[in-house]
Amino acid sequence: MRRSRFPFIVTMAVLFFFYLPIIILIVNSFNASRFESGWQGFSLMWYKRLFHEPEIWRAARNSLLIAAAATAVSLVIGTTAAIALHRFARSRLQRFHFGLVYTPLVVPEILMGISLLMLFVTAGVELGLFTIFLAHVTFCISFVAMTVLARLQDFDESIVEAAQDLGAGWWATTRRVLLPMLLPGLIAGGLLAFTLSIDDFVITFFVAGPGSTTLPIRVYSMIKYGSPPLINALSTILLVLTFTAVAASQRLSRSRH
Repeated sequence: MRRSRFPFIVTMAVLFFFYLPIIILIVNSFNASRFESGWQGFSLMWYKRLFHEPEIWRAARNSLLIAAAATAVSLVIGTTAAIALHRFARSRLQRFHFGLVYTPLVVPEILMGISLLMLFVTAGVELGLFTIFLAHVTFCISFVAMTVLARLQDFDESIVEAAQDLGAGWWATTRRVLLPMLLPGLIAGGLLAFTLSIDDFVITFFVAGPGSTTLPIRVYSMIKYGSPPLINALSTILLVLTFTAVAASQRLSRSRH
């Protein structure tokens, strides 16, 4: 009996619909046309122009610094929260704890941004890179915790107990047994947190202050005042970096199994 090709055709059509805008963006990043009115020849001029836009690189530096710091802090707090949820999942306190960790995943970003803005203003905290960092840690913790918690669902506790029976202390067990086994989840959680942080616009827009422009906010400003070719080139570079990071993460995860 021949299999129907309809599911395959539908899947390919959906993928084509999803990736067509990205393909058009990449193609237009090499278009010599200034206004994308039509193809006027292959050119790298927009990539060269990026190196003469200091405000873009300043915003990119801010985004990278905030994303790296938020990812590091989120990994520590999120992993600790995941371990606590895994080991004490049946208590009422942990069910409440789970609700607190899960809430940022479902709360609308605009609501979280307004809430954090009101908190910082009420506390008298000056808006800037520090408030953006705190806001990013707030929502990145939940993603890291849920990712690591999913890894812990298949975790064999007997290996930890065996290491302790053989005389390994808490630090040696954590460093030589627990962390290597959780490494794929930590990589996935860290990559997810880094991607979400560097890509966030809505929450950052509310808690950013003067001189703390991040890359998404800068891109929004460029769209508003009209610089589509530069945005295409910048977006293509970000896409390449993102796919490279994902590929490296998957390869590292496979090598650990």
